[in-house]
Amino acid sequence: MANQTPDPNAPRGHGRPRRRAFRAFAAVGAAVVSTCLLAPSAPPAVAVEQAPADRVPAVPRGAVVRATYDLGDTAFAPKVPFQGRNELAAVVHHPRDLSRGGHPLIVMQHGQWTTCADRPARNRLAAAKRARDAALAAGDEAEAARQEKIIEAAAEELLAWPCRPGVPPLPSSAGYDYLAQELAGRGFIVVSTGVNGINATSSGQADTVYEARAELIDRHLALWRDLAAGKGPLKGGLKDTATGGPSRADFRGRIDFRRVGTLGHSMGGGGVFQHAADPRHRKWPAGVQIKAVFAIGPTANWDNEPVTKVPFAELWGSCDRVNAGQFFAWNKDANTVPIYRFTPRGGNHNYPNTQWSPSSGQVDAEDDAVPGKKPGHCLSQDGEQREDRQLDEATQRRITVEYATAFFRRHLGGDTTTDALLTGRRQLPGLKGVVGVETSKGRTP
Repeated sequence: MANQTPDPNAPRGHGRPRRRAFRAFAAVGAAVVSTCLLAPSAPPAVAVEQAPADRVPAVPRGAVVRATYDLGDTAFAPKVPFQGRNELAAVVHHPRDLSRGGHPLIVMQHGQWTTCADRPARNRLAAAKRARDAALAAGDEAEAARQEKIIEAAAEELLAWPCRPGVPPLPSSAGYDYLAQELAGRGFIVVSTGVNGINATSSGQADTVYEARAELIDRHLALWRDLAAGKGPLKGGLKDTATGGPSRADFRGRIDFRRVGTLGHSMGGGGVFQHAADPRHRKWPAGVQIKAVFAIGPTANWDNEPVTKVPFAELWGSCDRVNAGQFFAWNKDANTVPIYRFTPRGGNHNYPNTQWSPSSGQVDAEDDAVPGKKPGHCLSQDGEQREDRQLDEATQRRITVEYATAFFRRHLGGDTTTDALLTGRRQLPGLKGVVGVETSKGRTP
């Protein structure tokens, strides 16, 4: 998370949500758990017109379209007690040729981050921090207090929503384009949603922010269900980013809503787990079935309800400083479907999102890992404080692509050839011993 971004859990005083009555679920039966240490260290669905559930159609390389839609910065208001409004906007990647139908849908959700790419505000904040620290060192408390007010004002501008005139939104949802491009090339339709409005208003609302995130996922799913039926606000509302004109894609009957996946990063990871929790299935839009959940560095959510009926994977870098949502550990004794944990040794929290990574030059982009004493190393955040050789941006994204793609191919596409990678029997070329894999096949329901 960006340094100035408020943690919605912080007002509760612990920085980690409580876990209500979860252990009762964890005690039900014993799962078959296998650990491969490669790194040291719903109710019946309402019928919706769609193509037959078959393997994901093959897509020729390069035949992917990138599009966007934006229904307004404040178009979404959660029904839960959450106070705040959010944009209904997304970046979409899909196969150019949709005629073969049967395409699974994947909805992505980014985490808590700066909302406005306001470089002057960032510069004022940095200068005021230096001035405050100098004033404190000199014993000038009045000047330190004055600089603190400047810091607070600049931080509010960076976390405003909508952004003030002339300041562009920070496009966190575009930070996964590299992954969405690969998934679309495999035949998936990928929708990476914006969550800037919720991020700007989440401070102090830890008990409802993840419900708001789950509701936002459902709202986008409902929009796509309507679009696939030839109606709704998205009809004629997608813009092809290559041409700048309206998208010519016809999604009618081309999406298989019985095979929907979600992917979340950071608080987006907590959001997709909230959405997939066992008691939440009844809230999914009619005709939608979530069959796979992939989370990158997920935060723990407030309710921490069991997630035992939907296959999921969590990917945690060993140097990830957030390190809060241990959903694999919390569910592995109660799951009835396969679940996975992937641990890239030397991975941090930010690099899976290009907009949060230093090479982007974006406002607040940073390497969040704690540096080790050895050059090029970072301190592990698993309690051992190892000095792991840190992965660079490209390598960490390669790992993200390989494991996320394999997971969705397996659990949305029925492709069993990915099992060797997912279970640790095969390692990525050139990365031997880098990714630890844990799996739990699940108990019999």
